[in-house]
Amino acid sequence: MVGYCPICGKPVYFGEKKRSLGRDYHPLCLKCQKCNRQLTAGQHAEHDEKPYCPYCYMKMFGPRGMLLSESGQSLT
Repeated sequence: MVGYCPICGKPVYFGEKKRSLGRDYHPLCLKCQKCNRQLTAGQHAEHDEKPYCPYCYMKMFGPRGMLLSESGQSLT
């Protein structure tokens, strides 16, 4: 069964898919919607069905006053 990439809408075949948060992505489509950083399957956050790196997710949707380093580690 062929799945469809939620980013580009094209078919994702078994040999090329990256599965994360219950969805199949093309390797080049799985990137942060804010900074376009390439993401690793299972190592990102999602908001409104769009993937974000931990840094951008906390910056945009996290509690106010919460800071993260570039590596995604909490600074507060």
